[in-house]
Amino acid sequence: MMLNERQQVIRLTGAWHGERFADGRPKVSDEKIEILKTLTQEEIWHPLYFSGYRFQFQGEMRSLHPEKKLYGRAVTCCFMPQRPDMRRLAFDIAREKGWKGDCNQWVIDSLQQGDVVVCDLYDKIFKGTFVGGNLTTAVHARTKTGGVVVWGGVRDVEQMRSIDTQVYFRGVDPTPIRDCQITAFNGPCRIGQAICLPGDIVIGTQNGVLFVPSHMVDTVIENAYKMQVRDLYAFPKLRMGIYTTADVDAPIWNVDMMQALLDFIETDPAAAKYRGLNWDVELRAAQGDAQAAEEMLRRFDIETFATDTNERQVLI
Repeated sequence: MMLNERQQVIRLTGAWHGERFADGRPKVSDEKIEILKTLTQEEIWHPLYFSGYRFQFQGEMRSLHPEKKLYGRAVTCCFMPQRPDMRRLAFDIAREKGWKGDCNQWVIDSLQQGDVVVCDLYDKIFKGTFVGGNLTTAVHARTKTGGVVVWGGVRDVEQMRSIDTQVYFRGVDPTPIRDCQITAFNGPCRIGQAICLPGDIVIGTQNGVLFVPSHMVDTVIENAYKMQVRDLYAFPKLRMGIYTTADVDAPIWNVDMMQALLDFIETDPAAAKYRGLNWDVELRAAQGDAQAAEEMLRRFDIETFATDTNERQVLI
């Protein structure tokens, strides 16, 4: 049982090497979160996927405010069906820590500005209502811009809709939360097919919820910016017939296209925000470097196969 133990949280999120909260969670800067708000969910998802983080998105959820997006740092918790000896242990630990109330209240009472509760309630809806009007009010008061993601139920939806806090959930039931107990607080958490760790950046849209590992935020921003500036440069060329869709969609641009792109970035005012990006891998791939080419194909999730040792074909 892992109940908000700082050293365990630090070890769990050991790939992060920046500032942390008192509970050990990674503290991605507000500035980086503001940049993430300017990116599409697909731009964020793509570099995660090609870096091996293939289970970070979950759709098939309802939201309290369909037009409202959600961004914030994850505070995670997991619940299981109730078992008396485990429940006694959880409450013994809670008393030692000075926590009051029931399990879901321990989590909500820990929240800070910008936090998002991410709760695995094993898709329990009847007697699995993690928040209602009261606790959603508390979430809004503590987090200001945060919210809740629960793989389970909620109640008091009519009250909740009057609160400017985004909540993602699986279903609604009038029953209070019963017959379940917390087994992890700021530990690994599963939301459907996605995994979330404490301090991950939660991004919720109409599509669903995406969890960005804290240590991957810089990679996400860099690769999203590269996708944006490629499109900014290439789309006018498509409209003019200078490039074909095959040219633009190719994972490896030729040397002339790459040089034209870099010139555009350095000289066009519209591309000023993209200056300073590192294009070494892309340039080496354009020049025929095999290792760089493999890296670019991996980034675009393209399978390669060789017919002989001297010939490579690409299967899209």
